[in-house]
Order: sequence, then C-alpha cells, then structure tokens
Amino acid sequence: MSTRNLVMAALMMAIIAALGLVKISFPLFNEVPITGQTLGIMLAGALLGARLGGLSVAAFVALAAVGVPLLAGGRGGIGVFASASGGWVLSWPLAAYLIGYMVEKSWYSLRTWKVILFNILGGIVVVYVIGMAYQAALTGVPFYTVAIKSMIFLPGDLLKAAVAAVIAVRLRYAYPLIQVAAPSDRFSEQRGQTL
Repeated sequence: MSTRNLVMAALMMAIIAALGLVKISFPLFNEVPITGQTLGIMLAGALLGARLGGLSVAAFVALAAVGVPLLAGGRGGIGVFASASGGWVLSWPLAAYLIGYMVEKSWYSLRTWKVILFNILGGIVVVYVIGMAYQAALTGVPFYTVAIKSMIFLPGDLLKAAVAAVIAVRLRYAYPLIQVAAPSDRFSEQRGQTL
C-alpha cells in the first residue's frame, strides 16, 4: 500500500472517530445510540473506493475491538460487540466496500443522486439489515420489533446519505481520491488479454 493510501486511510479513520463525538441516546426506545459515525462510513466508501474505503473502516473496527476508544461516547473493546450496537459496527466495513464499489463502477457518470442511492443501499440498507438482525439475535427481541425501533435512525441517515454524496461528488471533480482506469484503458487491457 502506498504512503498516500496509508495517509488517506488514517485520515478517514480520524474523521470517523471525530464523528463519534455526535452521540444521542434514546435508551427507552432503542439501546443503540444515534451517532455521526455512519456519515464517516458513507464518506469512506464514496471518497476512497471499495478496497481502500473498506480496509480503512475494517482497520477502524479492529482498533475499536482491541480497546481503542474510537466509537461514539469513547467506547472501545471487544465488549462493544456483545452489545446491541455490535452488529451495526460490524456491518460498517462491508457498507463502505459496497458504496465504494458502486462509486467506482459509476465513476465516469457519477452524479449526486447516484451517490445518494449508493449511500442508501450500502450505508443504510446493508447496515440496518445486519445491525437489526444481530441486535434481534443478541437481545432476543423479535426482528420486527427491532426494525420498528430502528426507524428512529432513518431521517438522520437519509440526511447523512445526501451530505456524503454532495461532498463526494464535489471532491471527485476538485481532488479525486479514487484511481479508476479510463474506459478506453480498460478496453485496451481486456483486448490485450484476449489476444
């Protein structure tokens, strides 16, 4: 991995950690707090791409697992993954990877509405399904009940999806961080392999 990529991954991890300062709890409604960190997950995929975005978030989750207090409220340690929040956090690397993959595939026709859609698919649908299933299994509460309780997150997450998309598209034109081969380069590579 290049020095540039290491710096970008470390910077993204720092951004995700800083977004953990935003934490709102509604313990009577849902044990999982509302945080700003899912915005960082969406940004990781949309700005760094599938591989680097997914790896930076996986490294973040691994550091949190070994006790570095990176999660919202200064939480860290393996015990976090034995709580209702565990599945939500574990879903983050996959979410970042999928968002990055979709952004890369649409790189030459990237628009804000597309990135909003990618953030919804990867950063909301994937995170919610994994997080809710894990929470239901761990707490013994029916999945349907957990799903209803989790709707409290939806308005904020839709706003985060839009904010992350605007940032990603603006940076894509001003200072692109993702390196994607031009369509003609990909055609030449494929043609060279078939000859």
